[in-house]
Amino acid sequence: MTWLFPVDRERAEIAPGAVHVPGWLPVERQRELVGACRGWARGPVPMRRTELPGGGVMSVRTVCLGWHWQPYRYSRTADDVNGAPVGAFPGWLADLGRAALVEAYGEDGGYAPDAALVNFYEPDARMGMHQDREERSGAPVVSLSIGDSCVFRFGNTRSRGRPYTDVELASGDLFVFGGPSRFAYHGVPKVYPGTADPATGLGSGRLNITLRETGLTAS
Repeated sequence: MTWLFPVDRERAEIAPGAVHVPGWLPVERQRELVGACRGWARGPVPMRRTELPGGGVMSVRTVCLGWHWQPYRYSRTADDVNGAPVGAFPGWLADLGRAALVEAYGEDGGYAPDAALVNFYEPDARMGMHQDREERSGAPVVSLSIGDSCVFRFGNTRSRGRPYTDVELASGDLFVFGGPSRFAYHGVPKVYPGTADPATGLGSGRLNITLRETGLTAS
């Protein structure tokens, strides 16, 4: 395989408030998260491909915790899947999110994530450029990668086009974006099959766990 990125990867601020920390998750923790994701994928709301308002279907498969996301809102029940209440957001995952902010910014700023989107990318899956803007809170988004490496395209807050920066996200990498970069467009144009560490227990594909603070209250 010909790599587009340097082998020696270092921590970097990609844009103001957007921090990439390679290899943050040790392989043992990655393996634990893979096991947890397999449990979440079985329900109460199963992992699914999200249907978009225009009739298209996303190529990634997603399961949510805490709040269920569907284009373009959050709810406590998965009305677009089976109507079941969304799975609970575990406290240990919130602790992991706060540790991620300490790693990225030096402090957690009172971070209180209450929703997670777990996306599974098969080798041909992609994610178009988009903003995470359904949240009422402007708190940072924490992104954890496990499995196959990918190209993560991190753009600007004005449009889906240039300028943007392509970053390699490999298994165990942390990416946090907040502050001036909180509403930057971002996406995944390519996954590199067969690049995962077998020790994670995932096999093929890529898992991406994103933690968000919604600012919503239960109704």
